[in-house]
Amino acid sequence: MRWSGLSLVSFSWSSYDCSMTDASSERTRVKRAKDKARYDRGIVDAIFDEALICHVGFVADGSPFVIPTIHARVGDILYFHGSPASRMLRLMKEGAEVTVTATLLDGVVAARSVFHHSMHYRSAMVFGKARIVDSSEERVVALKAISNAALPGRWNEARLPSRNEDKGTLLVAVPIEEYSAKVSENDMGDEEEDYDLPIWAGVIPLSLVAGTPESDSRLLDGVEVPESVREFVASHPPFEE
Repeated sequence: MRWSGLSLVSFSWSSYDCSMTDASSERTRVKRAKDKARYDRGIVDAIFDEALICHVGFVADGSPFVIPTIHARVGDILYFHGSPASRMLRLMKEGAEVTVTATLLDGVVAARSVFHHSMHYRSAMVFGKARIVDSSEERVVALKAISNAALPGRWNEARLPSRNEDKGTLLVAVPIEEYSAKVSENDMGDEEEDYDLPIWAGVIPLSLVAGTPESDSRLLDGVEVPESVREFVASHPPFEE
């Protein structure tokens, strides 16, 4: 499921159980702004499915690192890729603990007071022990999922990875077993006395918008924009006034 172009300003979570209070583990329990906590697995999945990038956090040689990367979810597993020469390789072979996060920004909340300015967002976090994807069968599943994450159907339109390209790609899997999400969708949080102030307050909706595709300068004559690109653009339209 992808919610591209939708904002929490108008989106309803009625299809999900937002009342769940049991975290999957103690380290995933939201400590601050508990009213924004969501422990529904469906919400976590939907956030990762819509997000185009994630951030992977880990500790290497006593120092913390956070890297952005492309990801894809297949059932109960998050896949992401990197370079075999990266510092992640040794850590993944050792079964390192990692944190994977994704955030979607849906709007800016302009309150009457500076203190209460905020944002509408959806964020999800997964803790887990990472592993390197070694089997050829699972590598194909992971590569296909990652390729289709941004452009569904692109795997069937483009040239598939060569043997050298496949060898040059580190694929990592993280099980979705410990997880939580935070959703901020409330309106103003102004103090009661501030509602009498002549100051504009409201929400500025934000959305990922696709522009007109720009063909490569060396595109062969007669090659048209493929279905995956057309559908991506159609699913990321501007907000209607």
